[in-house]
Amino acid sequence: MTDERLDGGEAVLAACRSLGVDVVFASSGSEWAPVWEALARQDRDGTAGPRYVDLLHETLAVAMATGYGLVTRRPQLVLVHAVPGLLQGACGVHGALLAGVPMVVASSESTTYGDGHGADPGSQWYRNLSIVGGPQAVAAPWTKWSTQVGDVSTVYGSVVRAAEIAARPTAGPVYLNIPVEVLLDEWTPPALVGRAIPEAGRRVSTAADLEQAARRLLAAERPVIVTESAGRHEDGFEALLELAETLAVPVIEPQAAVCANFPRTSPLHRGGDTAAAVADADLVVLLCCRAPWYPPSDRPVAADVLVIDDVPHRPYVDYQVLGADQYLEGDIGPTLRALTGAVRELGVDERKVAARLAALTVPRTAPAPRQPAEHWIDPGDVVDCLRELLDPDAAVVDETITHARTVQQRLRADRPGRYSYVQGGLGQGIGVALGVKMADTEREVALVIGDGAMLYNPIVQSLSAARQLELPILIVVFNNRQYRSMKLNHLRFYPDGAAVREDDFRGVDLDGQPELAKVAESLGVLGLSLTEPEQLKSGLAQALASVRSGVSALVDVRVSI
Repeated sequence: MTDERLDGGEAVLAACRSLGVDVVFASSGSEWAPVWEALARQDRDGTAGPRYVDLLHETLAVAMATGYGLVTRRPQLVLVHAVPGLLQGACGVHGALLAGVPMVVASSESTTYGDGHGADPGSQWYRNLSIVGGPQAVAAPWTKWSTQVGDVSTVYGSVVRAAEIAARPTAGPVYLNIPVEVLLDEWTPPALVGRAIPEAGRRVSTAADLEQAARRLLAAERPVIVTESAGRHEDGFEALLELAETLAVPVIEPQAAVCANFPRTSPLHRGGDTAAAVADADLVVLLCCRAPWYPPSDRPVAADVLVIDDVPHRPYVDYQVLGADQYLEGDIGPTLRALTGAVRELGVDERKVAARLAALTVPRTAPAPRQPAEHWIDPGDVVDCLRELLDPDAAVVDETITHARTVQQRLRADRPGRYSYVQGGLGQGIGVALGVKMADTEREVALVIGDGAMLYNPIVQSLSAARQLELPILIVVFNNRQYRSMKLNHLRFYPDGAAVREDDFRGVDLDGQPELAKVAESLGVLGLSLTEPEQLKSGLAQALASVRSGVSALVDVRVSI
C-alpha cells in the first residue's frame, strides 16, 4: 500500500477482502468512482481481493449474484446506481429474498447536494437522484435489512455487519445506502481491518427437542415428509436422504419445491401431490416449507405436524399457516443428522421399516401412453431429451411457468444442485444461470424458460455477458407463443365468459415476438429454431456441442402446449 489518500471506496473493498467476497457484481453508477479507484490500486499493487464484473443491467447483476449465491451460499456485493438502479434491480432482489440467497446490495444518495465542505458530489444528485426518506426506505420492504451509512468511519464495519446479517438464517439480501460524500471522505483504516471474518456458527435443537421429535417419528405408522427447499441448505439433500431411508418415510416435493431436495429416482420419492399424500398420514414432517397448505386453513386435522426449519416463520411472508405440533429449529443439515442419530439411539423397529418400504416399492401404475402431438413438439419430450443428453451432474435452472411441473417430474433430479427454480418475478433466469456457471465453471448449466419469461429478461445484456465473461450456457425456450398462464387464469375465473365464446383473449398473444434464434446469433450465441419432433434430439445435441466448445446456445423449441 502506498501513502495515497484512502477514502470510503477503499473501506468497501477492505470489507470485501475480510469477508472473503469473491465477486463484486456491478451495474455502473456515478457514485462508485471511489470503489473503482480502490480496485485500480488493488490491481496495480497485486493485492488479493474480489473480482469486479461490470454488467449492463441491474436485473442481470442481481440475478448473477443470486445464481452465484445458490452455489456458494456466501454473500457477494452488488453495486447499483442511486434509487433508479435500485428499482431496476428490485425484482431480482426480491427474488433473492424469497430464495434465501445472501448478498449485500449497495447504492448511494447525496447528503449535501453540493453545499457541504467536502468534494462536490455532482449536480445530478440535486436535480434528479434524491428521494424523500432515502433509498434505504425504498429497499426496506423487499430486503432482509436496510440502512444508511452515516460516516466514513463506519463504512468498513457496516459492510461487514451487512454481510453477516445477510448470511444468518433466513439468509437473504440486505441493502446499504452509502452516500457519495461518505465514499469520498478520507478514511483511516482501523486496527481490525484485515482480519478474516468467521462464518456463522452452527445451530441445532436441544437434545430434549430432538428426542421428542424422534419419538414422534418412531411412533408414527404413516409418516410423510414434505419439503420445498431442504436441498438449498448445506448437506440438506444428503441428510434428508439418510433420515428418510432410516425409517422408510415417503418424501413429497410439491409444485412449490424450488430445488432438488431428494432423489426422484428413489422409491421413497412419492411425487408432488401434497394433499393426497397427507390425507391418510398420522405424522406430517414439514421440512423447509413456507406454504404447505392451500388454502392455508387446509391443514390435515388427523395428523400431527412436525416442523423442521432454520426459521420456520418467514418474516417477509405476509400470511403463513404451518399448524405445527412441534418445532425443530436449527441449521438443516446438522439438525437432520442429529435427529437421525436420536432415532437410532432410541431404536428403530426394522420390521416396521421393512414393511413400509415394501409397500412403497410396489410398482406404480404406468401412465397412459401419450398421443403424438398434432402440431409442434411435446414439452415432456423436450425434458426427456435434455435428461438424456445433459451431463449427469449438470445444473438445470428453471424459469418456466406452465411447464414447471413437467420439468420437475421428467428431469428426475437425483443429486444436489441438479434442479433450481427461479423465485420472484420473471426476468431473472439467464442471469441466475450465468451466476451458477460463474460459481462452478466446470459444471454444465442449462436454463429452461418459457417464451414469455424469456422476453422479460434483459436478453441483449445477458447474452453479451455470457460471451464476454466466457460463461457458456444452454438456453432452451419452451415457446408456445403465448402467456399461457394468463389464459388459464382467465379461463379459471370466466370459463363461459365472452372471451371464451368470442375467442377474444387479452394479455395472452405473443405472436409478435422476435425470432429468438436470430437475436441470439446477432450476439455471438448459437441460435436454433426447432418446430418438428424429429429435429429435437439432433438440435439439442448440436446446441450442447456448442456449449461444450465454449459458445452459448439458445434453442427456441415450438412446443405444442
